[in-house]
Amino acid sequence: MSIAQEIKSMTMNDIQAQIMEANNFRHATKVFDSEAKISESEFNTILETARLSPSSFGMEPWQLLVIQSTEKRELFREFAWGANGATNGTAGQLGTASHFCIFLAHTGATMAHHSDYQQKHMKEVKQLPDEVIGFINDAFQKFQEHDFHIEGDRQIVDWSARQAYIALGNMMTVAALMGIDSCPIEGFEMGKTIAVLEERFGIDPKLYKPAVMGAFGYRADGPVFPKTRRKMEAVVSWV
Repeated sequence: MSIAQEIKSMTMNDIQAQIMEANNFRHATKVFDSEAKISESEFNTILETARLSPSSFGMEPWQLLVIQSTEKRELFREFAWGANGATNGTAGQLGTASHFCIFLAHTGATMAHHSDYQQKHMKEVKQLPDEVIGFINDAFQKFQEHDFHIEGDRQIVDWSARQAYIALGNMMTVAALMGIDSCPIEGFEMGKTIAVLEERFGIDPKLYKPAVMGAFGYRADGPVFPKTRRKMEAVVSWV
């Protein structure tokens, strides 16, 4: 049975209930069960979710570094939140997560309009004809310079990072649907992380900057606090 057929066999109430159950299950897991590992096929599904995620203009301006080596993870511990002995910060997740990821945002070297990288991406990945590529080049230049005023490398990196967050969000939602825990992570020192990525991983900071980290695995304990959110009427306005 195909996925489409399986979905059709479910009632809309079943689908909605499954989605809500997964979102209520998901929480920012601070410490994982270090003995519980995500299977290769399950994590490949999570990765595929990231790969298939949307991005502005379809430029896919991020790379994903999955760090499974204990020794490599330890390189970030000194300047990760919780490094002073607390177990509920990034330092704790580094040591206990089944899978640990760093999203790398593309810089102006590849994401400034009309870049060589973009021309190759549109030609070889998106397989667009030359006239469409020309149209997108002009539209993207207008978007950067006029519509969103994205100027300079820092703003381009920030734009790229926003696309990475879409992929991470999709990864976490799909993980929750599979009963797998996760945590988005910003608890690290940017400058020192850039230095380690360059010196120990060969990541050129002229091309890539760390955007956000993500940890995946199975929770060691339940959430410390119940899930709280603003009420719907405080979040959504209908016009």
